[in-house]
Amino acid sequence: MAIGKYIYGIIPQLRSGQVSSSTYESAIPYRDIAAVVNDAEIVDYTHMFKDALARVLVEHQMVIERIMGAGYSIIPMRLGTFAMDEAEVKDILSKGYGLIKEIIPKISDKIEIDVVCIWSDFTSVIKEAGEEKEIYEYKEKLLSSPKGITVDDQMKIGFMLKKALDEKREKYAFKIQDALKMVSIDSKSHELMDAKMVVNLAFLIDKLKQKEFYAKVEDLNTEFKELLNFRCIGPLPPYSFFTLEIKKIQFNDVDWARKKLGILNDAISRDEIKKIFHAQAFVTHPDKNPDRPEAGKEFDEIRRSYNILLDYAQSCGQVGKENLYFNEDEFKKNSVLVKVRG
Repeated sequence: MAIGKYIYGIIPQLRSGQVSSSTYESAIPYRDIAAVVNDAEIVDYTHMFKDALARVLVEHQMVIERIMGAGYSIIPMRLGTFAMDEAEVKDILSKGYGLIKEIIPKISDKIEIDVVCIWSDFTSVIKEAGEEKEIYEYKEKLLSSPKGITVDDQMKIGFMLKKALDEKREKYAFKIQDALKMVSIDSKSHELMDAKMVVNLAFLIDKLKQKEFYAKVEDLNTEFKELLNFRCIGPLPPYSFFTLEIKKIQFNDVDWARKKLGILNDAISRDEIKKIFHAQAFVTHPDKNPDRPEAGKEFDEIRRSYNILLDYAQSCGQVGKENLYFNEDEFKKNSVLVKVRG
């Protein structure tokens, strides 16, 4: 059983080594920032059962919210982020320092509030959509046909109904987002969890506008009370906007990627890598090779190679014409990438 440092997030302007006297979390400092960590068994969360994962997610969120309650602005780290020891934590902070310092002003005195909205009476909404002119006339046509209704006909009605519901959702989503953007800094759309959900939005807002934001949501709830139900989740740290993730780049992957792209030199610029990728992608694209079934796999490998080299270039801080080096000693200096989760 390996014990490492579980990283919850990054805070600015460390005030003391102990984040809170009521918790065991501690802060590992680097210059004027610090990582909030805890000693924990290193576990691969991607293979964890859902109920166990839900428990650690709740614990992760509770710690971050407790840090916020202590007066810190915190950049949350992706669930399940571990470092082997304090030295590796400091290396992560060092590699991500520029990005972290860029994010800190953007989250200072900011919070996230998620807004979920569902149909009040989904059955009535479906019935109303089914009575729209195009769908109604098509159903009437089928009912009067001597051939009867086939499976394909039923599928077409289903597609038409889905399209009508999606159009309704888009109409209300636009109104909701347009109203709330007046009291928010930024917003992001999340995936709808089921057919009854109309919107699932995250808003980044100033703490001082929290009451104003809730009041605006209540106005929308009143305006659409017969049709929509609103629920707010928050205040939260800016999970949807600035969650950090750590990517540990492997030398063997980088070596494979550059050879896959046919790069034999020990140094090359990001711009040159981009040109090589575009040339190879053009040649291997499935659309250019309709008679070669293996072209799709080749194209995917070329694209994967390019993404690996882009991550490596980003970890080195390379932006354009600066050289990217492929010798192993140079690689060891830049094998960790800190980025905002996409």
